[in-house]
Amino acid sequence: MAWSLRGKFAVVGYGETKVDRDKEGKLSIEQYLVKAAHLAMESAGLAKKDFDNEGIGLMEPQLVHPMWSAHIIQDLGLHPRVVLRSDHGGAGPGHLLEQAAAAIHAGLVDKVLCVGADAPLTYVPQTMTQRLVLDFIRPFGMMGANSLFALIAQRYIHLYGVKAEQVAKIPVTQRYHATLNPLAYFDRPIKIEDYLNSRVITDPIRLLDCCLPVNGGLAFIVTSAERARDMTDKPVYLLGSGACFNYRHGDNLAPDVTYMGTVKAGKEAFEKAGVSQISDVSFLQLYDDYSYAVLIQLEDLGFCEKGEAGRFLDQVDISFRGKMPINTGGGQLSSGQAGMAGGFHFLVEAIRQLRQEGEKRQVKEAKIGLVSLIGAITQYAGNLINSHVCILGKEVP
Repeated sequence: MAWSLRGKFAVVGYGETKVDRDKEGKLSIEQYLVKAAHLAMESAGLAKKDFDNEGIGLMEPQLVHPMWSAHIIQDLGLHPRVVLRSDHGGAGPGHLLEQAAAAIHAGLVDKVLCVGADAPLTYVPQTMTQRLVLDFIRPFGMMGANSLFALIAQRYIHLYGVKAEQVAKIPVTQRYHATLNPLAYFDRPIKIEDYLNSRVITDPIRLLDCCLPVNGGLAFIVTSAERARDMTDKPVYLLGSGACFNYRHGDNLAPDVTYMGTVKAGKEAFEKAGVSQISDVSFLQLYDDYSYAVLIQLEDLGFCEKGEAGRFLDQVDISFRGKMPINTGGGQLSSGQAGMAGGFHFLVEAIRQLRQEGEKRQVKEAKIGLVSLIGAITQYAGNLINSHVCILGKEVP
């Protein structure tokens, strides 16, 4: 974008429901949306009427009707001026944040309520009818994201030789964070031995490498920096944002799948935020559908050289007390992945930390947080299609 984000927009409220794995459908997606929206409004001191003729941003759940956003707006009794909608998978909430800032910058609205919810445990997934999947994926034994991401992980291990004990530090630390998060699904710690003894789902990905599907809802509210300072004494500023789609690293016919679009999106976000030293970042919230995704994002964002993430984990404490905290809310590995709304977890946790509301897991003197989101894994010869990185700040440097 030609215009600058730095310090012109801020988040003034957020909401996150308790997650569950209830398969009986006690709460619908709409009910999770309502709960998350009300929590965000309460956090910002606002009410539903305050969003008449304003903006609404909606993250599409896994199963949607073509007119889903219209039905949701009707069901929730909302009367927006602008409706933003994202189907970018895990990266979607980052794009909603950026689009909300653009709508405010354009003068279309003064504020935007961004909401995401999903209940993957309460419905039976639709039959996959895409011709690509039926003809070229399933006949070769590729059963979903686990199989696809395993190929990336295998290539990474082949090139760089990361050890399972090093990878284990990611789910083990995130589980510790989840035990300090009352909204997370898991509340019992695990050890490296538990990781090593967990069953292999698709080599080399183990059970404890995989995110946990849950039902839940999350939300945040965006407005201009000027209005934010009048609404709350804890605004969280959007400093910079970067996006990349369908990234190919190296030879386009045989790309290096150990790189993601995070390489480009991260560079753009750092430049726009005016953050020149990665040491200025207080914590990282990295999309973790799999442990290996965290390794790759660490490298692509410049926190270590390519292939050095294992050694980085040996040397750096990634707990909330450490030198570079990662996924302080537990991430999707331990807090849970609320379907297509899973990416909201990382943005909401970053906002919470910068507002100094992390309670038992609060990062000391948190000033700048980086959120990296990825979504939509490709079927052949590629990596994740959608990448988004945003840098948030307690203050504008």
